[in-house]
Amino acid sequence: MNQFGYPRLMVNAPPPPSEHTPSAAAQRSERRVQTFATSVTFSDLWTQKSQFSDIFPFSFLRAFAPLRELKLSLIAQRRKGAKPVALMALALTALPLPALAQEHDHSQIDHSGHAQQGPQAPASDEGIANARLWRYITPCLFLDADGQPLMAQCYRTANFSDGTGTARQPGEEAGHLHGNIRTGRYGGWNIAVHGTVSAQYTDHSGPRGDDKAYATSMAMLMAERDTGWGNVQLRAMASAEPLMKNRGYPNLFATGETAGGNPLVDRQHPHDLFMELAGRVDVDLSDKASLFLYGGPVGEPALGPSAFMHRASAKLNPEPPITHHWFDSTHITYGVATAGYATRRLQLEASLFTGREPDEKRWNIEKPRFDSWSVRATWTPSPRWAAQVSHGRIKEPEFSTHPGENEHRTTASVHYADGQVSAMLAFAAKNRDPGETLTAWLAEANWDLGDHHTLFGRVENVRNDELFPNHLSPLHDTPFRVTKAQAGYAYRLPLGELFGLALGGSVSTYFKPDALDAAYGRNPWGYTLFARLSLGH
Repeated sequence: MNQFGYPRLMVNAPPPPSEHTPSAAAQRSERRVQTFATSVTFSDLWTQKSQFSDIFPFSFLRAFAPLRELKLSLIAQRRKGAKPVALMALALTALPLPALAQEHDHSQIDHSGHAQQGPQAPASDEGIANARLWRYITPCLFLDADGQPLMAQCYRTANFSDGTGTARQPGEEAGHLHGNIRTGRYGGWNIAVHGTVSAQYTDHSGPRGDDKAYATSMAMLMAERDTGWGNVQLRAMASAEPLMKNRGYPNLFATGETAGGNPLVDRQHPHDLFMELAGRVDVDLSDKASLFLYGGPVGEPALGPSAFMHRASAKLNPEPPITHHWFDSTHITYGVATAGYATRRLQLEASLFTGREPDEKRWNIEKPRFDSWSVRATWTPSPRWAAQVSHGRIKEPEFSTHPGENEHRTTASVHYADGQVSAMLAFAAKNRDPGETLTAWLAEANWDLGDHHTLFGRVENVRNDELFPNHLSPLHDTPFRVTKAQAGYAYRLPLGELFGLALGGSVSTYFKPDALDAAYGRNPWGYTLFARLSLGH
């Protein structure tokens, strides 16, 4: 059983053979078409009917008992977003035998990925390293090019894909976010790698505005293997951003962490060298449920949505959210342990972790404290939707600037993805103890218009009382509600089979109270230009 609650059938199936790939013209006009070739027997399906009974009406197959050993070579064409012809199960009983047993040129069909009887299929060295997150296979009905109904094994998108830590995202985001490189199998382990380097220039107006040329980066490595009782996964993620000075780069109205002992205001801090060093073990309880443990010296607790740089809704956005410390500031935590229960549609989890945010020493691994806790529930009703609600008690998250001040953080988010559009709407509230509650809203989206063009944007609204850290300022600790609206464009260009380049930029404007005019100007705005090189697109 895999994480989706379905048997592990052909999770390492090889990609479709080239002869079934649509032409360039077809890809431009119908870029969502996926063509697969396979062979299936009624006997195969009948043997496994108990494991597919919740998604396929097998009762009608009894009418075809004499044909159960008849092999059909089928071509299953599927357009993502288009539903299979579910009512054809009834129509099949009225069709003559020749309509079912059509002749096909078997020499043009790759049979290397045939499913075998039983829940397991042989592993393939050419398989997708994180295929369990991309799709599973179920029997289904389609129409062939001549309009004839065909029974096939269909690649279907899972209800969810993995985000950072143990966060779930819509299944349709898998493959559109990172596009992990397939590096084969080593000693029974599937290995996947991914990385990005983004060279950027940003300039923001007003008395507090600043400009800077800088680079952000990230490298990911994952090793995974299926076992007879579940799944084991090891992860590592690192960044070269510690090469940047601790003051980071301009990000108007952003706050959080320190540089030289002083609070960072209107700046985004660089990330640590180690962003994740963790593992996850899933233990199957049944065909539809599992228990899991996740943790390590560096990881992410079950709190908030997936971190901003790992959301498909923000995959090309060059600017971090100014609400980062409301939603996902715990994405780099030194000392995390999470336990949970998972099904295809529901995941419940709880974490123990270190509450303090990373200090200014960006190259080391800090001491784990396990002094904070969180709980999260995530619902994935379909491959296009995911929703989470979470709450955590964080001990002294900003120890250097607010010692003795704890935080109760609550977040809720809804995510949508359909392969072209990815979007998220989120709300967060952090209740300082002692202190008042500060809330934030965020909406962001990414729209791939085709193979090369992408539009993206984000709107944030936050109530922040850290804009004036100087205790002598009359506005110190005064909360102000600020809105940031950002829109951008990127041109995507593949560089061979392994790399991709995105060139683009964004423009931002801000809405604020008049009391901030002296500090920020009457109409502050800014822009960012970027060139993003990625391994895996």
